[in-house]
Amino acid sequence: MKPHLIVKRLYQWVKSSHLGVNATDSRYAFVEACLLGLLSGIAALILKEGVGWLGGWRVSLANQLGAIWVLPLGGLFLGSMAGWLIEQTSPTAAGGGITQVKAALARYPVPLSLRVAVVKLIGTILVLGGGLTLGRRAPTVHVGAALAAQLSSWVPTSPEHRRQMIAAGAAAGLAAGFGTPIAGVLFVVEELMRDVSGLTLQTSIIASFTGAVVSLIVEARSLSFAPLLNLPNISFSVDDIPFYLLLGILAGFLGALFKQGLLFSLAIQSRLKLPLPWRIGLVAMISGLIIALLPPFFQDNTRLQTVLVRGELSTEKIFLAFVAHFFLTMLAYSSNAPGGLFAPALVLGSALGYLVGDLEQFIMGSSSQSAFALAGMGGFFSAVVGVPVTAIVIVFELNSNFNIVLPLMVTSSVAYVVADSFSRGSLYERMLKARGIYLDNNPVVQDFLSQLTAADVMQSQVETLPSDLTLDQVIQAMSLSSHRGFPVMEEGKLVGIVTQTDVANAAKLSSQTPVKQFMTPRPISVEADALLSDVLYLLNRYQLSRLPVTEGSKLVGIITRTDIIRVEANQLEGNDSKLNEAIPEPSYIAYQTRAPATGGGRILLPLADPKTATALFQIGAAIARQQNDELECLQVIKVPKHKKPAQTPVKSQHSRHLLHRMERLGRRQKLPVHTQVRVAHDIAQGILDTIRERHINLMVMEWNGETGTPGAIFGHVVDLLIRKAPCELVLVKLGNREPSYPDSLNRDATWLIPIAGGPNAQRALELLPGLTGLYDRPRSPIIWLCKVFPPAGALPDYQVLEQTAQAVKDAVARPVIPLPIRSQSVADAVVHLAAAETCDVVMLGVSREGLLEQVIHGNIPKAIAKQVDSTVILVRGAL
Repeated sequence: MKPHLIVKRLYQWVKSSHLGVNATDSRYAFVEACLLGLLSGIAALILKEGVGWLGGWRVSLANQLGAIWVLPLGGLFLGSMAGWLIEQTSPTAAGGGITQVKAALARYPVPLSLRVAVVKLIGTILVLGGGLTLGRRAPTVHVGAALAAQLSSWVPTSPEHRRQMIAAGAAAGLAAGFGTPIAGVLFVVEELMRDVSGLTLQTSIIASFTGAVVSLIVEARSLSFAPLLNLPNISFSVDDIPFYLLLGILAGFLGALFKQGLLFSLAIQSRLKLPLPWRIGLVAMISGLIIALLPPFFQDNTRLQTVLVRGELSTEKIFLAFVAHFFLTMLAYSSNAPGGLFAPALVLGSALGYLVGDLEQFIMGSSSQSAFALAGMGGFFSAVVGVPVTAIVIVFELNSNFNIVLPLMVTSSVAYVVADSFSRGSLYERMLKARGIYLDNNPVVQDFLSQLTAADVMQSQVETLPSDLTLDQVIQAMSLSSHRGFPVMEEGKLVGIVTQTDVANAAKLSSQTPVKQFMTPRPISVEADALLSDVLYLLNRYQLSRLPVTEGSKLVGIITRTDIIRVEANQLEGNDSKLNEAIPEPSYIAYQTRAPATGGGRILLPLADPKTATALFQIGAAIARQQNDELECLQVIKVPKHKKPAQTPVKSQHSRHLLHRMERLGRRQKLPVHTQVRVAHDIAQGILDTIRERHINLMVMEWNGETGTPGAIFGHVVDLLIRKAPCELVLVKLGNREPSYPDSLNRDATWLIPIAGGPNAQRALELLPGLTGLYDRPRSPIIWLCKVFPPAGALPDYQVLEQTAQAVKDAVARPVIPLPIRSQSVADAVVHLAAAETCDVVMLGVSREGLLEQVIHGNIPKAIAKQVDSTVILVRGAL
């Protein structure tokens, strides 16, 4: 059966699936992407083996008959044959191929077909086997794109689908050529197709991964993503930075000169008007003659590239190889022969890196030459091709050593900026302009990375350190945390940041040295609405590993390099959880007031019942006074789902009246109170939008003790917020002993606090001093601190309970009674004790697992909240 019939049968099978039209398109696209990866991997292997065999035969013949005769004549013969084949059968197969793919993706009528792919393969084998100093990776990109275009032409698909498949085929070709699947995708995003949308990313990822896997399996007979370029002794230190800057400047300048030389030589060749066979043949003959006059190690181009990258030559030979490779590549590329610039750019960069590394070794006495070689590869590639991110990823994937990341980023970014200063614009776009093809650099759909802000990427829950800690205490905090850097806070404001490097530099100081003396003061930070491009710029320019995110003087989050990598990976792989859910219509702010932002954090009070709003406000205010926080009072007005919140008129007079009352309470207690009324389809979604936009640290939320929704545990809204609200959560069920709860706050009270260990129980105890300050009392309230032990077994250890009771007593200056209890059921014991001692408030810190999980397993005292008449406060830590 012919190939196009097989593809048509496959399409018909997918179309007959029961998953629907959209799913059908996706499934076919994914199957086609896998097939493209398979074919691209096989094509890359054929190209590699063919070039190796023909090049080895040429070198062997030169050794037998004399290089001065074989190399020029062999180049003339093989180059002329390649030119004749291309000119007679498929002129589009000439050149590196990137310009053709780029033009096709820009919707220009550039022929791409199976004929182009076959002719490109044969022509590349002939010219590279004939000794031209070009690479085979750009041709694999062209071959992959041509195969994709052919597959798409065999089935009734749309032009947009064809464009997506061409992009996927190009990604698969690069991934198969280098064995770098991520770089294949990034090259498509960064250079070929900047208006990424729809299935393009997903299909490119699948095709790129499949192409790399096939290449590895067929070539190495194993699926191992081990380093393909395993250079030894890679290290990086502060003393190396000036030399990496020098390497970046040299790579940028020489790369710009190389790019200008390529464009000039192409212009000269086009004016000569020679037929393609003569052009390629004569250039191959001249190259062969020059190589024959050079030292013997130049004769095998593939071997020469390997020894240059691995640094197996002396400094003099590396310099000679760099100069010769520099001009021979320009000469070869000017002939429009089917070969690329990727491998030559990497080889030239590695040679330049070794030269700078030798310079550092001469001046400083030591140097990590392998690191300089890799950084030079990325820098020269960035300068010539103009894709710094792809360059960084290619070199990193080839070596898989994290020690190279920082020098690689420094060198590549400097080289890119310097090269762009001397020779602006993409090389491939300038080559297309020379042919009369002008691309639109302002696509309608932007790269998703340009739409991300710091708030989208940051971690909103930040571990901070107070400014009065000592060196010993900072070391202890770092040993207990997975983080290696902490913002330093003083009176709710960011005053510095302390990292492992700061601690290491302070090793000679006294253990009682305050953190202010060795931290980094006035750290660089970004606003929450800063674009991710600005964040990346700051991280790269100042070589930072983390950036605090602020709103005014308030710390609202932190961004690390890991966060950025995670977001990029999720976006590229389509694994963002938001993609798997129906995206609701965004809520709309119908009314808002803002107080001076003087607090260190922000507490959200969703107000649902005007009768209990004052009591909820008092609880939030007590915590705000203790923590020096601001209050954000919220009312959500729900509208039908068939109406847009931003376009639906609502009556907000009652909501505004309630919020004005909260503002008056705030002024009396000298607390900053912000208010807003939101219109939303779902109350929980309105609250979550507020948490995200206002950078909420803690939420105090009421639960009335009833569950009105079948199957819900606390109710639909509360259940959803418990699962999704990232901030700390204080869930309150107000007591019903007295009809007017606010009046009950003005009398003597008894507290019951069961403890079972864990961070949330500790957090509940930390909130206790502020909450006990709610009461105007004739005498101090009693606090029962109890712990429930199993009824059988050895005598329990009460020491921890007694120590905790003493710590609470010191913190609240109230009578605290430790009470051990033996019982089979924690809930029953707490309910009985609350009734026996007429406790007014029962406060529990929820254990490590989530609230809902504990309810399912019968381990959370929902029974307590339902069975006791007193107020119940549940504390859940940030997610």
